Amino acid sequence: MRLVRDPVYGEVDLTASAGELSRLADAVAAGEGWFNSTTSPGSNALTGIEVGGTSGPGVLIRLDLERQILVISGDSASRAVLADNLYGMASAEEGGHLHVDYFPGHFYLAEGSLPLVVNSPHGGMPAR
Repeated sequence: MRLVRDPVYGEVDLTASAGELSRLADAVAAGEGWFNSTTSPGSNALTGIEVGGTSGPGVLIRLDLERQILVISGDSASRAVLADNLYGMASAEEGGHLHVDYFPGHFYLAEGSLPLVVNSPHGGMPAR
């Protein structure tokens, strides 16, 4: 798993295998988990993801700059929606990516959530 933070736009780019994305989806659904990320010196790579549950409302995706990790937390119903999206990327047979971006009135993301791009394990854009 690799997590890279864009310091200009604030978005986080997640690249992982299908198995890693499925395990992340499991943790998001359960409301707890920890995942290490590969990093390289001098990069904007984050060291991991921490998943936790809260009473909500919504899923909050944020950076813990002190620990250099991505934190995902939220109520169970909202986490279930994000988990389904992650399972979808893990099981997709084509390439592509998923944008998880907050906008006012978003149905499962909490205000203040960082933009997250989840890349398909198959890379690139869909063939169709």
